[in-house]
This record gives sequence, structure tokens and C-alpha cells, in this order.
Amino acid sequence: MAEAIQKKLKVEVEKYAQMQKEVSKSMSARQKLETQLTENNIVKEELDLLDCSNTVYKLIGPVLVKQDLDEAKATVAKRLEYINGEIQRYETLLKDMEKKSEQHREVLSSLQQEFQKAQGLAMGKV
Repeated sequence: MAEAIQKKLKVEVEKYAQMQKEVSKSMSARQKLETQLTENNIVKEELDLLDCSNTVYKLIGPVLVKQDLDEAKATVAKRLEYINGEIQRYETLLKDMEKKSEQHREVLSSLQQEFQKAQGLAMGKV
């Protein structure tokens, strides 16, 4: 009986470890998005300081191309909207993963208790 519980425990530990890896990846991706959000907010602030007499350039590959100020502002606004949406998506994903992780911890805890009881019974029989 203890061996069966030990196998279940091993499988659950592996699932839990895999979930922790996924949480780590998601948190890393979310951090990158936060960095992009900060950078794009700085760009937006800088563009807001300009008027139509200023010249704006966009880097396309190794070349700087002249760009309309309104077009540049619209592009940055869309980028900010997209990044905020992705951050919200990762927030939801991380909350779901945290719930699943908590469930795995509970299952692991109960399996460990069962395993310890089974070991205790086995020791009592010897």
C-alpha cells in the first residue's frame, strides 16, 4: 500500500514541479511586458512634448524613416493598449495557476500524510 501511495506522491510532485516552471515562465513574460510598458510610456510622454513643427523618425531596420507625429502617437497608443491587454491576460493566467498550485499542495499534503500512516502501519506489523 505504501508503494502505491509513494508512486502517486511522485507523480504529483512532478506535476507540481512542472506547474512551478510554467508559473516562472509566465512571471518572466509578465516582467518583460512591464518593462515594455514603462519604455512605451516614456516614449508617449516624449511625443506629447512635441508639436507639429518637430520632425519624428522611426527606426526601420538600420534606417531612420521620417514619420508623421500623429501617426507615431497612434502607434504608441495602440502598442500601450496591446501591452496592457497582455499584462491583464498574464495576471488572469497567474491567478488561475496559483489556484491550481494550491490544489496541488493540498493533494501533496494529504498524500504525504497517507504515506506516513502507511509507513507507520508497516512498521507496526514488523
